[in-house]
Amino acid sequence: MLLYAHSGLRYLVLLAGLAVVVNAAYGLATGRPYDKRMRVLSAAFAGTIDLMVLLGVALLFTGTFYPQLGGHIVMMILAAAVAHVVHGVMKRRPPDQQGYAPHLVGSLLALGLIVAGVLAIGRPIVG
Repeated sequence: MLLYAHSGLRYLVLLAGLAVVVNAAYGLATGRPYDKRMRVLSAAFAGTIDLMVLLGVALLFTGTFYPQLGGHIVMMILAAAVAHVVHGVMKRRPPDQQGYAPHLVGSLLALGLIVAGVLAIGRPIVG
């Protein structure tokens, strides 16, 4: 059951990451001021990644381990770190220094790491 939950949750993670990328790109393109929606989407993305990490650790405790999993674990921990660093830094900046560019770059990097991590274990991204 944990494996199915872990595997299925990837769609929410990808959707949350895509929402951050689209919102940040739209904010940059239109020049609109940084708003609460960006903070909420960024927090949702980092939170869903946290849930994935938690389920992944639970899976490790069930004894599910094979050699390709090493690369998967490293990539996912890096993706979680990137998502949290961007969210944390932007949350702590003064309002006049908050912007969309770090969210766009950080989320694209985190999504790239997630895709690489999923491919490391030989699973398709969607399907």
